Amino acid sequence: MPQELPGFYFDAEKNRYFPIRGPIPGSSRSNNDNNASSSSSRAHKSSTEPEQSMIRKVYRRATAKMLLSRELYGHVIISAKGKYNFREECTKGLVSEPTIWRYSGTDGIAYSALEQVDCSTAMQNGDVKNEVLLAGGTNGYLSFHVVDKHALQFTHGVRGTPDCAWPLDTKAKERSAQSPGHLWRLDGASLNMSSSISCIKKFGKPGQHKILIATLGSDTSGGSVSVLNLSHQHALPSGLPMIQGNFYEIASFNRTVWTADCNSRGSQALIGTNLGVTLLNIETGSQLWVCRCKSDIFSVQMDQSENSALCGLRNGAIVNVDFRLRPHSNFRLTRQRVALHSNNTRKSLSGASQNAKKHWFEFMGSIHHHGTISMPSSISCLASLKLYDQYFLASSMDGSIKLYDQRMVQRGAVQSYEGNVNSHTKIQLGVDPSENFVASGGEDSKLRLWSIKSGELLLEEKFMTSIPSVVCWQKSEDNCARGDYIDDEHSYWGKAWLGSRDGLFHMRWP
Repeated sequence: MPQELPGFYFDAEKNRYFPIRGPIPGSSRSNNDNNASSSSSRAHKSSTEPEQSMIRKVYRRATAKMLLSRELYGHVIISAKGKYNFREECTKGLVSEPTIWRYSGTDGIAYSALEQVDCSTAMQNGDVKNEVLLAGGTNGYLSFHVVDKHALQFTHGVRGTPDCAWPLDTKAKERSAQSPGHLWRLDGASLNMSSSISCIKKFGKPGQHKILIATLGSDTSGGSVSVLNLSHQHALPSGLPMIQGNFYEIASFNRTVWTADCNSRGSQALIGTNLGVTLLNIETGSQLWVCRCKSDIFSVQMDQSENSALCGLRNGAIVNVDFRLRPHSNFRLTRQRVALHSNNTRKSLSGASQNAKKHWFEFMGSIHHHGTISMPSSISCLASLKLYDQYFLASSMDGSIKLYDQRMVQRGAVQSYEGNVNSHTKIQLGVDPSENFVASGGEDSKLRLWSIKSGELLLEEKFMTSIPSVVCWQKSEDNCARGDYIDDEHSYWGKAWLGSRDGLFHMRWP
């Protein structure tokens, strides 16, 4: 067993030590933590202590004091509780007070998958770039919605009017005057898929977008994967013939398709099924098994190298799988046993051997054993961070949401996010473009939003009667993830779309 060196981690595959570049700035982990129990307890302690929340609320009420503190000390706010960044505290104050609109006529059409893309439309006054939402429901209904921010007044389709859903006070009426615009569902711009829509993914370069659409499957047939091409000029769907001309199925399966993810080039996709993960060539439709197991793959997330992927299983395991192409199609996957390290296991002298058997499962594929993690319940969603490529967020169906560092997963979670409510529902995590905040719905119909760095719960509100199951942060093609979001008026950090059985919701901050 390699000796643990402070400031370094050991890569078993490369058989050498690598320096630890440090955690996400502001997270609770310190470089001097040498064991998993101390690290986990400190992360839990920082996430449960209300100190940061109390300080933020005090400074939000006393803006003059915050400005005075900035003038005296720069961007550092000094208090009896510690030092805080002025910009971060201002941002948290904005995030905790959003305005949320509900669109009429969108009930039951966007509670299983949601994606946003920019697309050009040919109007009388010239080409206009519009924001388009692709929404999918468990009834197999795929619909296209155009956000009419420019008051173009489409002449065909169903118009959804925004009504302020939160907050319900006198100030809300003033905020709702700056509504995000109407939402048009154009005539014929919809499809009835063969089964429930399980995933919608955008890929390709800006202006050349394609959409990967996966269906779950039914009792009589398996799932399928299709592609919608929106790369053509004026590709905004205005009728069914245009959709059918740009929409084509690339693969069908005799198994359930739970999730999918594709690389940046749009040449390959990983398909998570009830039997394992399949590598799909999007251009040719050929398939190749990456891993096989008896536990369903609920979530798949490629890393930035696009050579390996995180797979979240029904049994609560998160496995790092190497999916680089095999030398030939009949390559046999390596059979191995993977341990499930459950923290909730009740150990006894008489049942110690039985517990050990229950926490091993058979897995076929090339995996990184040092990257295997276990959560208390089935994995609901995985989300990798792009600015910090070794970090990823994971949620399980018991309500747990945690931040992990792939280099040191044996030490436990870097950060925990408390308060979420879940028991069996597959709920999507939403990370904003700046990667400062993460949002998730709960089975109590509440939407919660946390600071990724500190774990602080910034928003916990109920403004609908169903579960906010999908979150899609609005992203601009010309806007990269940056840290300076308060001063950039063209930034999209404060705009998000939510989907539930109650319909589509738009959330925006001042």
